[in-house]
Amino acid sequence: MSSFRDPGLDERRSAAELARKAALEKFRAAQNVDDPAAIARRNERAAIVQARKEREEKRAAEKKAEMERLAAEAAEKARAEEAARLEAEAAKVAEENARKASRADQVARLLADEAERKAKRDAKYAARKARAR
Repeated sequence: MSSFRDPGLDERRSAAELARKAALEKFRAAQNVDDPAAIARRNERAAIVQARKEREEKRAAEKKAEMERLAAEAAEKARAEEAARLEAEAAKVAEENARKASRADQVARLLADEAERKAKRDAKYAARKARAR
């Protein structure tokens, strides 16, 4: 059989008291500001914090540069699209003007042909009336 011994209340109380004293001593030792180990730990922590801050600033600067680059690309794309749109619109207006000019020319030719036919017909009628007299 195993020999298990159940600790009594006094033993548990004294073990808890010893643990509290050990924790208090550890805390007091950590609070010692003149301790070289504590100074080294504080310096190490400060260096870690500084390095982290520098990395975050570097990432923020890279992110800002990337955002500026994307904004510049978007602006350039918008300018190119606007130029293409204006060019297409100008071509459309030019085509419409050419179509209108062509239509006006066609109408002018049609009116001139009509006037010429009328003049020929009037001349023919006038000649017939002159022969009849």
